[in-house]
Amino acid sequence: MTDEDKKDIENNDILAEEPEIDTDPGDDVVFEDNTEVTGADYKIKTDKLRTKIKELEKKNAELLDGWQRDKAEFVNARKRDEEQKMEFLKFSKADIIAELLAVLDSFESAFKNKEAWEKADKNWRMGVEYIHTQLMNIMTQNGLKVVNPVGENYDHNRDEAVETVKVDDEKDNDKILDVIRVGYELHGKEIRPPKVKVGHYEK
Repeated sequence: MTDEDKKDIENNDILAEEPEIDTDPGDDVVFEDNTEVTGADYKIKTDKLRTKIKELEKKNAELLDGWQRDKAEFVNARKRDEEQKMEFLKFSKADIIAELLAVLDSFESAFKNKEAWEKADKNWRMGVEYIHTQLMNIMTQNGLKVVNPVGENYDHNRDEAVETVKVDDEKDNDKILDVIRVGYELHGKEIRPPKVKVGHYEK
């Protein structure tokens, strides 16, 4: 067999081979939208975009408003909790203070009996008065306030009238002439009304 015959056989074998099939033609395909948007189509598309933008802006505003409302409600709820906590702390000692009022009454009774008080030793009186002042300072620091409305007009919402006294001067009508027992407020809230004598004028 000559060299020329061998070349003919090789050429025939190459021709006889099946062609290779591309199973993934998508890699070679490029889609391009080269269509120009003009005239009426352009207006339609821009109108749609504007509408969509307005919808998104509206939705964004609604979400922002909702978030701000939730934030405000949270802040208010937290503020209410703090106020309730402070209110609780202010009056948490009310029971103890109420029990100590009897001690303060004892001091007041002793001071009112001037004749007996003046007979006591001066140094002893000064010591007792100092103890009373210390106690009142502590009570005041905890929100207690003495209510002694002598000379003021009678207030049925505040005072407890235990006696009416006839007066000659019309100006003293319904005026508190004497306080039998002082009252007390705790952080601005009355915890015991003052017992008072009230003037009554008759023509």
